[in-house]
Amino acid sequence: MHRASNDAGLRRTILFICLHGSAKSLIAAEHLNLLARSRGLDVRGESAGVEPDDEVPLPVIAGLAADGIDVKGYVPRRVTAAQITAATRIVSFGCDLGVAGFGTTTVEQWDDLPMVSDGYSTARDAIVARVETLLSAPPRRFD
Repeated sequence: MHRASNDAGLRRTILFICLHGSAKSLIAAEHLNLLARSRGLDVRGESAGVEPDDEVPLPVIAGLAADGIDVKGYVPRRVTAAQITAATRIVSFGCDLGVAGFGTTTVEQWDDLPMVSDGYSTARDAIVARVETLLSAPPRRFD
């Protein structure tokens, strides 16, 4: 089983942001990391929240554990300006970063995905499908 990502030194970072930093963004980041490692890709995902939860909800921990990803020790983090600046790509799940104080940063919106609270597997499958597409696309940077 693999632990929640905290890899350093990889050149490309995709920052996933959701309101609480504990469900959609975490699922996306962890599955991106799993897929990237299995494909030998030099990319990593990070998860952050605009209003982070104190902890990851138990259904997300259990769902990710069933997927072979251990996030029991992960604590959701507030998105920072440094993360925004360092990211090769930013994906948001229903968050307006302008409202969060990050101005006009260009963000790819994935607002049309199922809620994790409506069923982990359905949400995970939709998120992973988008992550797969993202990994297939050529690297780019929003400027």
